[in-house]
Amino acid sequence: MKLKYFSLLLCGALALTSCNDFLDREPEDSVTPEKYFTAEADLAAYSINLYNFNSIQPGSYGIGTFADDNGTDNQVTAGGSNLWIPGQYKVGSSNPWDFSQVRHCNYFFEKVLPKYDAGKIQGNAANIKHYIGEMYLLRAYAYFNLLKNIGDCPIITTALPDEESVLLKASHRDPRNKVARFILEDLDKAISLLKEVSPDEKKERISRDVAYLLRSRVALYEGTFEKYHAGTAFVPGGKDWPGDAKDAADYDNATEVKYFLGEAMKSAKMLGDKMVNQLAENKNTPEGMDAKYESINPYYTMFCDVDMSTYPEVLMWREYSVAKGTGHNTQQYFQKNGCNTGWTRGLINSFVMENGYPIYAAASGYNTAQEQNGISATLANRDSRIRIFTKGDNSVESYFDDGTTARVQLGNSIFEEIEKRAVTGYMIKKGKHYNPKMYLTHFHSVNGSLLFRGVEALLNYIEASYELNGTIDATADSYWKAIRRRAKINDNYSITIAATDMSEEAKGDFAAYSHGKLIEPTLYNIRRERRNELIGEGFRWADLQRWRACDQVKNYQIEGFRYWGTVYQGAFLDKDGNDKAVVDLSGEKGNMSAQTLSDYIRPYQIKPESHNLLYNGLNFTPAHYLMPLPQSVFRKTATDKKDLKTSVVYQNPGWPMIDGNGAGIIE
Repeated sequence: MKLKYFSLLLCGALALTSCNDFLDREPEDSVTPEKYFTAEADLAAYSINLYNFNSIQPGSYGIGTFADDNGTDNQVTAGGSNLWIPGQYKVGSSNPWDFSQVRHCNYFFEKVLPKYDAGKIQGNAANIKHYIGEMYLLRAYAYFNLLKNIGDCPIITTALPDEESVLLKASHRDPRNKVARFILEDLDKAISLLKEVSPDEKKERISRDVAYLLRSRVALYEGTFEKYHAGTAFVPGGKDWPGDAKDAADYDNATEVKYFLGEAMKSAKMLGDKMVNQLAENKNTPEGMDAKYESINPYYTMFCDVDMSTYPEVLMWREYSVAKGTGHNTQQYFQKNGCNTGWTRGLINSFVMENGYPIYAAASGYNTAQEQNGISATLANRDSRIRIFTKGDNSVESYFDDGTTARVQLGNSIFEEIEKRAVTGYMIKKGKHYNPKMYLTHFHSVNGSLLFRGVEALLNYIEASYELNGTIDATADSYWKAIRRRAKINDNYSITIAATDMSEEAKGDFAAYSHGKLIEPTLYNIRRERRNELIGEGFRWADLQRWRACDQVKNYQIEGFRYWGTVYQGAFLDKDGNDKAVVDLSGEKGNMSAQTLSDYIRPYQIKPESHNLLYNGLNFTPAHYLMPLPQSVFRKTATDKKDLKTSVVYQNPGWPMIDGNGAGIIE
C-alpha cells in the first residue's frame, strides 16, 4: 500500500482553481509557498477557494438547497430515503471520513502564521487579520460537518507528512465533546480576527456575525446531542461506546451539556440582540413580487432575490451571474412544476392559526371539512409562513411582459413525471422567483443563495436557554414574540402552549419525541417554532439527530394533501377526457394512492409493496444517527493489513466494518 492513499493524507501541493478576480496572478506552476502568502490578495484568494458552504451550485439542476430537507418528516421526494429503510443504508455507500478541507486549512496556518507574526505579509493589516479569521471559521465549519456525520473524529492541526507512523497516530478518534470544544476554540479565534462587516461589503464573504451565529449553532447542537443521547454508545463513556475508556475518563455529561448550552446562549445573544429589530418585514401578501418582479413582501423575496445584500437579516449569501457562467437552473424547476418534492401533511398541520391555537383546538376556528375545498382553503387563516411559502390553488407562477400570468396547475404537477412531480401536492414556494426569463433558458437563474440569516440566532437562544434553565427568560420572550409577530400570529405563545395536545402533535412531528418519549408542551413549541421558521433550509435532519427524535419511528406513513372527497377528485382529465388519477396497487400504472388507505395522498403507497420498500412506512434504526465509515478506512489504518480489527480507527455504533452491509441493532 502506498502512503499517498492514506485516508488522512490529502493533496500535498497547493491547488487553487477559481474564476475569482483575486486569482489573476502568476501561473500556478510558478507559485511556491515561499513566494505565495506574502500579500493580502494571496490570503483572500486562498480562503475564498475553500468556501464550501451549502449553496446552490452553478450549472446545477433542481432546486438546490431548498431540497436539503428531503427525506425528513418535513419534506419528501417520490423515491424516498434509505435512511428510513433499515438494512438498505449500507457501509461504503459514502465516505464521510474526508479531511481534505481540514488539511487545506492547516497548510494555510503553517505557511501564513509565521509570516504574519514576522510582519512579512503586505497589505491592509485589518484585512490580513480578517482572512486569517476566515480560515479559522472554515476549519471550524469543516469539523462541524465531520461532527454531525461521524461524531468522534481526529483533531488535526498540522498538514501531516507522508509518514505511516505519523498518519496512523493522527487517525486516532477524539471524543465528540473534545471535537466540539475544539470547534468553539477555532471560532473564538475567528471572532477575534474577523471584521464585523466583511471586506467585500456585499456580505458574500465571512463576517464576525457569521462566526457568532455558527458558534451558537455548534454549541446548541452538541449540548442537545449529548443531553438526549446521554448514556448511549453515541456519547463518550456511554454503554458500548466504541472509543478507548481512557479518552472518556474525565467526561461528565452534565458538565458538558451545561457548558455547551451556556456557550450557545452567549453567542446567540451577541447576535440576537442586534437582529431582533432587523428581521425582514413580512407584509403578508399572497404573492411575493409584482408584475415588474419587484418585491412586495421583503420576507418572501429575501429567499429568492437577485441581490440579497440589502436585507439586514441576511448575514451571508452567494451571488450568481449568467455573464460569468455561474447561473443555475432552480427557477426552471420552481416555476410550473413540483420539483419532485413537497411539504408533508405533518409539517402543514404543525402551523397554528393566526389566533395562536393549534388546528385541533376547539378555539382555533379550524374545521377539517374546509380541506374539501383545496389547498388554499386548508391554509386559510394559518401562520403566514406556510401560506406564503406554499403554492396555493391558482396562485401566480410567473408574470409576463404583456401583463398576463402563468398560474399554478396542480393537476399537471401531481401526475407529472418524477423529476417534475408535486410529490405530496403541497408545492414549495420558498425560493421561487416570478421572472419567467429565469426558466426559459437553461442556467439563467441568477437568484442568490442565502447561506446564513440572523433569525437563527434568536431560535438558538430560545432553545438553549430553555434546555439549560427550564424557563423562558426575558430575552427569549422578546425573541420569540418578534418571530411570531413576523409570522402574523398571536405573539402570546402561552396560548399555544396551553392548547397543545402532545398526542395530536405526535401524529405528524417526529420532534414531539426524544428517546422515544413525548416531551412537554413548552419545549415542543420551541421546537415547533424552529421547524416552522426554517422549513426548506436544510436544518431538519440535524435537529432530529441531536434531539434523538427518531427512536419511535416505526411504520410511519408520510401523507400529503387531501385528494379523495375534495374538489380535486375527478377534476383532472387527460386529453381524452379520462381521469388522470389512477389507482393500481397490483402493478406500475398507479399515480394516486387508494382512498381505502387514506383520503390523503400517500406517496409511498402508490406503487405496490413488491416495488416499494417504503410501502409499509418509514422505520428507523438508531445506528443511522451517525454515518458509517467505509471499509477502506479500516484497511488503510490497520497495523495488520489482513485484519481490519487491528485498525486504530473504530466503526460507529451499530455498523459493521465490511462494505455492503447494513446496520445492526443497538441495545
